[in-house]
Amino acid sequence: MREARVDLPFLVCLAVLVALLTAVAAAGPALLDRLAGRALASRLAQEQRAEPGIRFGARFEPAPGQGSDAWASDLAEDLLPVTDLIVSAAPEALNGGLVHDSTRVALPTLATATAAGKVGLGLLYASDAPGRASYAEGRPPDPDGERVEIALSTRTRDALRLRLGQRLPLRPGALRNVEATAVVVGFFTADGGDPEGAEREEKAERGEGAEGAEGERADASGSDPGSDLASATGRVPASGMGDASPGDRLWREQPSLARPSRHPPRSASGLDWEARALVAPRTVTALQTQAGATLTVTWGMRLDLDTDTAARFADDRGQRELQRLLTAYPDDARSVFCGDIADFGGMYCEIGRHPASTLRDGTHLLDVVTDFGRQWRQGRVVISFALASLLVVGLLAAAVTALLAVRRSLDAHRLQRARGASATGLALARAAQTAPAVLLGLLAGIAAARSLPGPSPAYRQGLPVAVLVWLLLPALTWHALRERAVRAGPEPAPYAAGRRVVAEAAVLVLAAAGVFALRSRGTAGEAGPDPLLAAVPALLGLATVAVLVRVYPLPVRLLARWSARRRGVVALVALSRAAKEAPARALALLVLVVTLAGAVFGGLVAGTLADGRRAAAAWQVGADASYLGAGRDSDIAERLGQVRGVEDTVGVRQLRVDPTSASSGNRYGVASLVGVDGARLRAAAPGSAAARALDDAGLTGPRTGEDIRVLATGARTGDLFTFASHGRELRLRVVGVLPEDVRHDPALGPVRGTTPARERMLLTDNRDLAAIEASDFEGTALLLYGPHLDVGALRSLVPRASGDTALGELRIRSEEQADAAADGMIDVLRGAHTTCTALAVLLALLALVLELLLSAPARGRTTAYLRTLGLGGRATSGLYLLQLLPMVLAAVTGGIALGLTLPALLGPALDLREFTGGPAAPTPHPDLLLTAALGAGLGVLVLAAVGVETWIGRRRGLGAVLRLGRNGD
Repeated sequence: MREARVDLPFLVCLAVLVALLTAVAAAGPALLDRLAGRALASRLAQEQRAEPGIRFGARFEPAPGQGSDAWASDLAEDLLPVTDLIVSAAPEALNGGLVHDSTRVALPTLATATAAGKVGLGLLYASDAPGRASYAEGRPPDPDGERVEIALSTRTRDALRLRLGQRLPLRPGALRNVEATAVVVGFFTADGGDPEGAEREEKAERGEGAEGAEGERADASGSDPGSDLASATGRVPASGMGDASPGDRLWREQPSLARPSRHPPRSASGLDWEARALVAPRTVTALQTQAGATLTVTWGMRLDLDTDTAARFADDRGQRELQRLLTAYPDDARSVFCGDIADFGGMYCEIGRHPASTLRDGTHLLDVVTDFGRQWRQGRVVISFALASLLVVGLLAAAVTALLAVRRSLDAHRLQRARGASATGLALARAAQTAPAVLLGLLAGIAAARSLPGPSPAYRQGLPVAVLVWLLLPALTWHALRERAVRAGPEPAPYAAGRRVVAEAAVLVLAAAGVFALRSRGTAGEAGPDPLLAAVPALLGLATVAVLVRVYPLPVRLLARWSARRRGVVALVALSRAAKEAPARALALLVLVVTLAGAVFGGLVAGTLADGRRAAAAWQVGADASYLGAGRDSDIAERLGQVRGVEDTVGVRQLRVDPTSASSGNRYGVASLVGVDGARLRAAAPGSAAARALDDAGLTGPRTGEDIRVLATGARTGDLFTFASHGRELRLRVVGVLPEDVRHDPALGPVRGTTPARERMLLTDNRDLAAIEASDFEGTALLLYGPHLDVGALRSLVPRASGDTALGELRIRSEEQADAAADGMIDVLRGAHTTCTALAVLLALLALVLELLLSAPARGRTTAYLRTLGLGGRATSGLYLLQLLPMVLAAVTGGIALGLTLPALLGPALDLREFTGGPAAPTPHPDLLLTAALGAGLGVLVLAAVGVETWIGRRRGLGAVLRLGRNGD
């Protein structure tokens, strides 16, 4: 019973370690699958915030013979059976995750007039239009009415000076042959539930107290760059995927419903405003019949997968299956709608009584799944590395626990050996004594793994871990009691130094081989931890410790020699013993190095991803906002430049050229010729590298001659190159070398990021490119600068979900940054690594405390000797501190260094650019706060240990430590 009571703390500690390590090992594959499912579901939800993932469209004509009673047809009833067919064709494997989002029909704009001026009014029927609860005044259009009833937003009401019941004459515009009168029956709110914010925006639209409204909006939104977006379109930046109100998706996809857009004075369209209104389905068919027009109905299907379903499609095989299902689904929907009829533009199908075309489809989800798969392979490396580091630290803690148990029972076991017991028998007895605790821990770990949601645990991975922990104590017991150890005693065995050198060399070779193999083949594609990736943390930690144990005693010995020349023996004794006992501290060093390296690596990855995503957003946008395709629609570009809050605009263009030398005829190589409004860019963004380079080269001044002056890579000043354009020969004159930082200037990102990366680049001012046709440029962008852009007004001109490729693309930095901050994959990586790091730190603290207990007797004997010579209490504390300090400093240095170099060591196995994008790999940004906190925490632990040991030493008599006859006393 006495032995059982003595071993009880050890058995409890062993059971807890077995339970924790078994749970981690068994739940590892399921945890990776579940985390992958969460990340995929979050990514799909985020990518479908702007528009549904799959869109179907069909053109339909007026129903034949309907001219006499145009109001008789109910388009909503005609569309409902087709909607049901599209929904029923969804693959069953998606577990009901493909849901109908909306059915919409948009009419081309009609001309009307209000007190605010001439208006181009578009009409829209939307099945997901908000109900009566969203109306601030009036009601929705009557679905059974037989007159043109329209509902508009409150912002449109105030901007166009409308009132309830007002009649608006509708005249032909983009929709021809229409003469009707519309009655305004309601005004709905589209402000995301912020009436005060809507009122401020409406006052600003009318120009009433614009400065005050601007200030109020800035005060209300604080420093969040996405606050304008949230108030204008209902989008909630950097938050969950849920909508704030039922109409949020509609306002995001149709921002012109939420607020009108203003045309510049003397616009070519002859309009002052452009707006959109909601109508009932009968209105659509009535106006269609009157105009004799062919309209298009659009069905939106949204892929909303729950975590368990998404987890089935998260690995490489599941991603291929998901892409196959998404590819086959449109064909299945077309087949059930109208049979296997090819789309040759004819009206061979029917929607109710309306002749209709077959279904056309469009989706961006295939690219989303491809991008997710590429990024998750890198994310799995980060999580697997964290799990592997946790397992390594846990096994080391178990080893320290076993060593402490062996040390406590060593005298009794040696006495049993002297009485004839065998080392093997004693080791088997220890195995039998610990078997119940290990079995209890194994069952608890499996139960904990099974309690987690998701797939069943991998028992075949948890069982070996439990067996390994169980065998540690018997193996160490046998090693301590074997014949050679009993005969040799505490003296080192022959050739021990040689064996140590061989062992250290083997560790270094294995670590180098593991890193080389991981860099060569990457990570395993299957789910679950990668065995090679799991071994690398331990190998790298062992290699680091092998180097530290050889290196850190050298300066410690030098300090000991220096202290020998000074008064006092505390520093001399403490430093001498610290240098001598360095090999014995290898296990504690390994625990600390692996833990610190894993934590620093996780902080480095998190910091690099956060900064890299912000840098990538700046590269993609180039300014506060940018309009890609400005050369295709100059009217939209002009209207964007006049939106409230836009202070400066800069044009950027790119042309693909393949010039040849004017002197030798040699090809320069395919290059990107980028033109910038240099003077405007210098004024809008003084820190721009491109603007500074153009200004320094004198390219922003008046143009001289006909040559196109350029800054070039791979060319010398004065070189002349020629290239052909529409039968003309244009000449390039190199006036300087292009600085390297210009290639990464965010102002060039909108045009450079949309084309393949080219090795060579030429930069010039846009004024030198006047001879080149606008249609020749492969990319054009208008950069918009302003600290308080009216995001809602910008989006009313260019919706984020625009299906019209000719309209161009509007990118807004606040939106891109909000998307980057709300990326669920980053949250998954950060949460998983934080959890693993926290558990590893707790295990490391346990191992360190046990290691201090293991070495406490030796330190106690040393201080006891010195106390007999008159050593005081403060000197005893200083001795403890100086003896532990070199090991702690070595562990902190080695762990931080290893954690910071891990991304470079892993190489291709961890490419963080997959997460961030941008022109180059993100610059590493370590988490300095986390690193400092870990180092400070370790220092506090050491101080606490010193204080406890000093207190215990004062209460302990010399006879409890120094005993006559003890070996070494």
